[in-house]
Amino acid sequence: MRSSLLLVSALWLLIGSSQAADHYQLEKVVELSRHGVRPPTPGNRKEIEAATDRPWTRWVTADGELTGHGYAAVVNKGRWEGEHYRQLGLLTQGCPAGDEIYVRASPKQRTRATAQALVDGAFPGCGVAIHHVDGDTDPLFQSEDLPFADLDPSREYAAMVAKAGDLAALQQQLQPAVQQLKQAVCAPGNHCAQFDRPWQLKQTKKGHTYVQGLSVLASMVETLRLGWSENLPLSQLAWGNITASSQITALLPILTASYDLSNDVPYLAQRRGSILLDAIIKGLEQGVGPAQNASPATRWLLLVAHDTNIARVRTLMNFSWQLPGYSRGNVPPGSSLVFERWRDTQTGERFLHIYFQAQSLDDLRHLAPVDDRHPLLREEWHEKNCRITDVGTLCPYQSTLNTFSQALDKQAIIPVNYPQ
Repeated sequence: MRSSLLLVSALWLLIGSSQAADHYQLEKVVELSRHGVRPPTPGNRKEIEAATDRPWTRWVTADGELTGHGYAAVVNKGRWEGEHYRQLGLLTQGCPAGDEIYVRASPKQRTRATAQALVDGAFPGCGVAIHHVDGDTDPLFQSEDLPFADLDPSREYAAMVAKAGDLAALQQQLQPAVQQLKQAVCAPGNHCAQFDRPWQLKQTKKGHTYVQGLSVLASMVETLRLGWSENLPLSQLAWGNITASSQITALLPILTASYDLSNDVPYLAQRRGSILLDAIIKGLEQGVGPAQNASPATRWLLLVAHDTNIARVRTLMNFSWQLPGYSRGNVPPGSSLVFERWRDTQTGERFLHIYFQAQSLDDLRHLAPVDDRHPLLREEWHEKNCRITDVGTLCPYQSTLNTFSQALDKQAIIPVNYPQ
């Protein structure tokens, strides 16, 4: 089923806008994007260097910030999206009118710069505003820093135990990837004991539960994946031990395991992702739902955030994906979870077209333009009542939103204001 959906998605990209306009009209897009390529964050650098007992490559860009290469890759994606939505009639030609796009970014530099790259690609020279809250914490994207989304330590630990299952068996299952990683990053003669220690659930002093042993390996894999996507010279990427994207692909199951045992845990996703999924629902309802809806009156609501945000939302949606060259559920830099609201022009019935999209590892590395030769990789969300059409897999509008709403923790949602 998954391969057939990927095929449908690929065919859909080739369908002209005139065919789509014959029967369906695109009314609204809500897009949740991850930031583009960055070096390791300062915290990640500290832990991976301690675990391997050697310094890792210093990038030209400051740790944790969007790189110039990452900016250019996101511009490529934004350029394609802008043209795509003009062809589908969502956007007008030239610079957008005030009701065509609203952009809200997480306060981090890498997310604000990614938002700028997206609109520079989609609307070059138009000066589209990038909105963000003052300070370092936006409740939509940094809910873990605010009291309304606090976790109960005992419930978190129980949820982690339930999700983890047999950690020893998981560690054994992932040994091929773990040993490849060890060979790539450990200096000759250095045993790197971190790689052989049993994985265990541990609680911090504040009561947060994590998998000791796995998280640092995942940070190494993410740093290598980002370095490949950045087009770092091979001598600066794992000391010359990684020379092909297939080697990155082989390591990514470690990152999937880390996702599975962190933001993909249902209790964590509910407490920390409900506010964001609720904002997405309200965005899709804007214009056809409750009059008091606080979501911006815009055709394209673009939210630029982090992989953790996408992981929480997709867990609440019960949506996973497997894009070519990536591991299950992987969230590459610049990727996005897209929600489109379509209307049947003959019956007036509304539908949702939901999918996850990303560029391939090599397209990111080589800054390939997004086009027919280098299309965005895509997988569609679906359930039993969806239909396959010439514009993609369309799912019933109201029942799908109702399903998403039922997954929310209403106690972990506060009112959201949109900066102007």
